[in-house]
Amino acid sequence: MLARDPTLTDAATAALSTDNSSAIDLEALRATQLVRDPFEFVIVPNLVRREALAAVTADFPRITEPGSFPLDKLAFGPAFAALVAELRGPAMTDCLAEKFGVDLRDHPTLATIRGRCRASDGKIHTDSESKIITVLVYLNSSWEANGGRLRLLRSATDLEDFAAEVPPDAGTLLAFRRSENSFHGHKSFVGERRSIQINWVRDAGVARREQARHRLSAWFKRLKPSS
Repeated sequence: MLARDPTLTDAATAALSTDNSSAIDLEALRATQLVRDPFEFVIVPNLVRREALAAVTADFPRITEPGSFPLDKLAFGPAFAALVAELRGPAMTDCLAEKFGVDLRDHPTLATIRGRCRASDGKIHTDSESKIITVLVYLNSSWEANGGRLRLLRSATDLEDFAAEVPPDAGTLLAFRRSENSFHGHKSFVGERRSIQINWVRDAGVARREQARHRLSAWFKRLKPSS
């Protein structure tokens, strides 16, 4: 059965009721050292447990257009729903709060999903000031392409001056604290590139506005499908 509930409550509960084990390895996240140069980030190659990956990737929503989509505009299976619920849940929130030394208890989350990349994606940017922590979890098979590998940059002008490069391999997590210099981007890539993005944001108003923006964008994409 496919879920289409932005809260994920029913689908996540159904999935977890058949498997009491977590899909994510929080101990691996806790054990990974926080990098502070040029901004605060952590990379965990196997955050999603290998035994959970097959079900999660099978339940990933079918996305035929580039861009970010809100959860309530997508259909997906229970294993994917359970993973997103865990990524937004209290254990993950507490782990990130401890890792980055920031209080996240009263900050809501915003989840968006990407399935495809266009040539214009990956331009250097920082996230908006409304975001506190950004988490990206990739769900692609072994990544062979040169493009599409997210680079954590030392400036806003040079994609080659990077502190770390993150191939979007299945199960890999990148988390970083948004700042004025949290520049990131990637070389151009066209094709399937699956990712989950979770943001802890300043307040509920931000979450509502961002969700509305992504819903409107998704609506326009359906009106003007890519050729």
